[in-house]
Amino acid sequence: MSLGAAEDDSGSEIHIPADIDWDMLDKSRFFFLGAALFSGVSAALYPIVVLKTRQQVCSTQLSCFKMAFSIMHHEGPRGFYRGFGTSLMGTIPARALYMTALEVTKSNVGTATLRLGFSDTTAMAIANAAAGLSSAMSAQLVWTPIDVVSQRLMVQGYNSSKNNVLANVQSGNYSNGLDAFRKILYADGLRGLYRGFGISILTYAPSNAVWWASYSVIHKLFWSGFGSHMGKKNESGLAKEYNFRPDSKAMVAVQGLSAVIASGVSAIITMPLDTIKTRLQVLDAEENGRRRPLTVVQTFRNLISEGGLAACYRGLGPRWASMSFSATTMITTYEFLKRMSAKNQDQFTSRCQH
Repeated sequence: MSLGAAEDDSGSEIHIPADIDWDMLDKSRFFFLGAALFSGVSAALYPIVVLKTRQQVCSTQLSCFKMAFSIMHHEGPRGFYRGFGTSLMGTIPARALYMTALEVTKSNVGTATLRLGFSDTTAMAIANAAAGLSSAMSAQLVWTPIDVVSQRLMVQGYNSSKNNVLANVQSGNYSNGLDAFRKILYADGLRGLYRGFGISILTYAPSNAVWWASYSVIHKLFWSGFGSHMGKKNESGLAKEYNFRPDSKAMVAVQGLSAVIASGVSAIITMPLDTIKTRLQVLDAEENGRRRPLTVVQTFRNLISEGGLAACYRGLGPRWASMSFSATTMITTYEFLKRMSAKNQDQFTSRCQH
């Protein structure tokens, strides 16, 4: 599917590079470059993820600055990268599943919706929403155990004896990711590694669907609006003709702004589910001196008792920032990756020029 060109009645048009479909990609190059590029993105974003996770499991409201200062004061810079090795190990296979499901679904659903007679914009939104849904569900098969382990490592450094805000964090005294994996598996079995899997699907699948659908529509609207502006009539009442070919800076700017807006929409809609998911994965209830996993209902009640509905939105700032930065770098990196992985660069360049 291709965004095509924004046109007006004058015949003027904006030439936007054509999209690269799944069958146009060199798969080995696509996955190798993707692993390298997205590992770098994960490293850059990880401190924000740690900050968001700790805010979500706090029983009191702490600002981003206070939380960041506390981590730096008690743990130093290493505190912002607790569990990063484990997270990075899971990023590569999870991203591979994600990208495969995304491209295959988008290509197939896009073709099917166009055949059913939907407009290009509607077909694009449906295809992107379906792709976001399927890619998130596929990735969670790998990502949920990695998420559980890395999040346990993220929060264990924040000693509850110094700061009485994480008193119910699952205390395992994990030395590393492998040790945490073994202890969780021994204590809770496979269910322990997939704690929060259901709520993760309910969080990330709609979040991805909303993001990709929003992004595709916003991106199209930006170029359509730009085309309308470029095609305004001059003082004599005649429409101005133009033949605009956006450069790489313009493309990245529009992609980035579209990603930020789409991230805001997605973050606001799904934030309560993300907070509940995080707490389910790292907090326990205590009953008769024994710890046991919380339920979704208990987690929600605890949040409401701690601070009302606003407690469900703890960490919204870091999450929005993380999603925006991640989405901006992801979409620009992803588009760059697809162009670098195209089977025939010369053929693609020729196609973009027509």
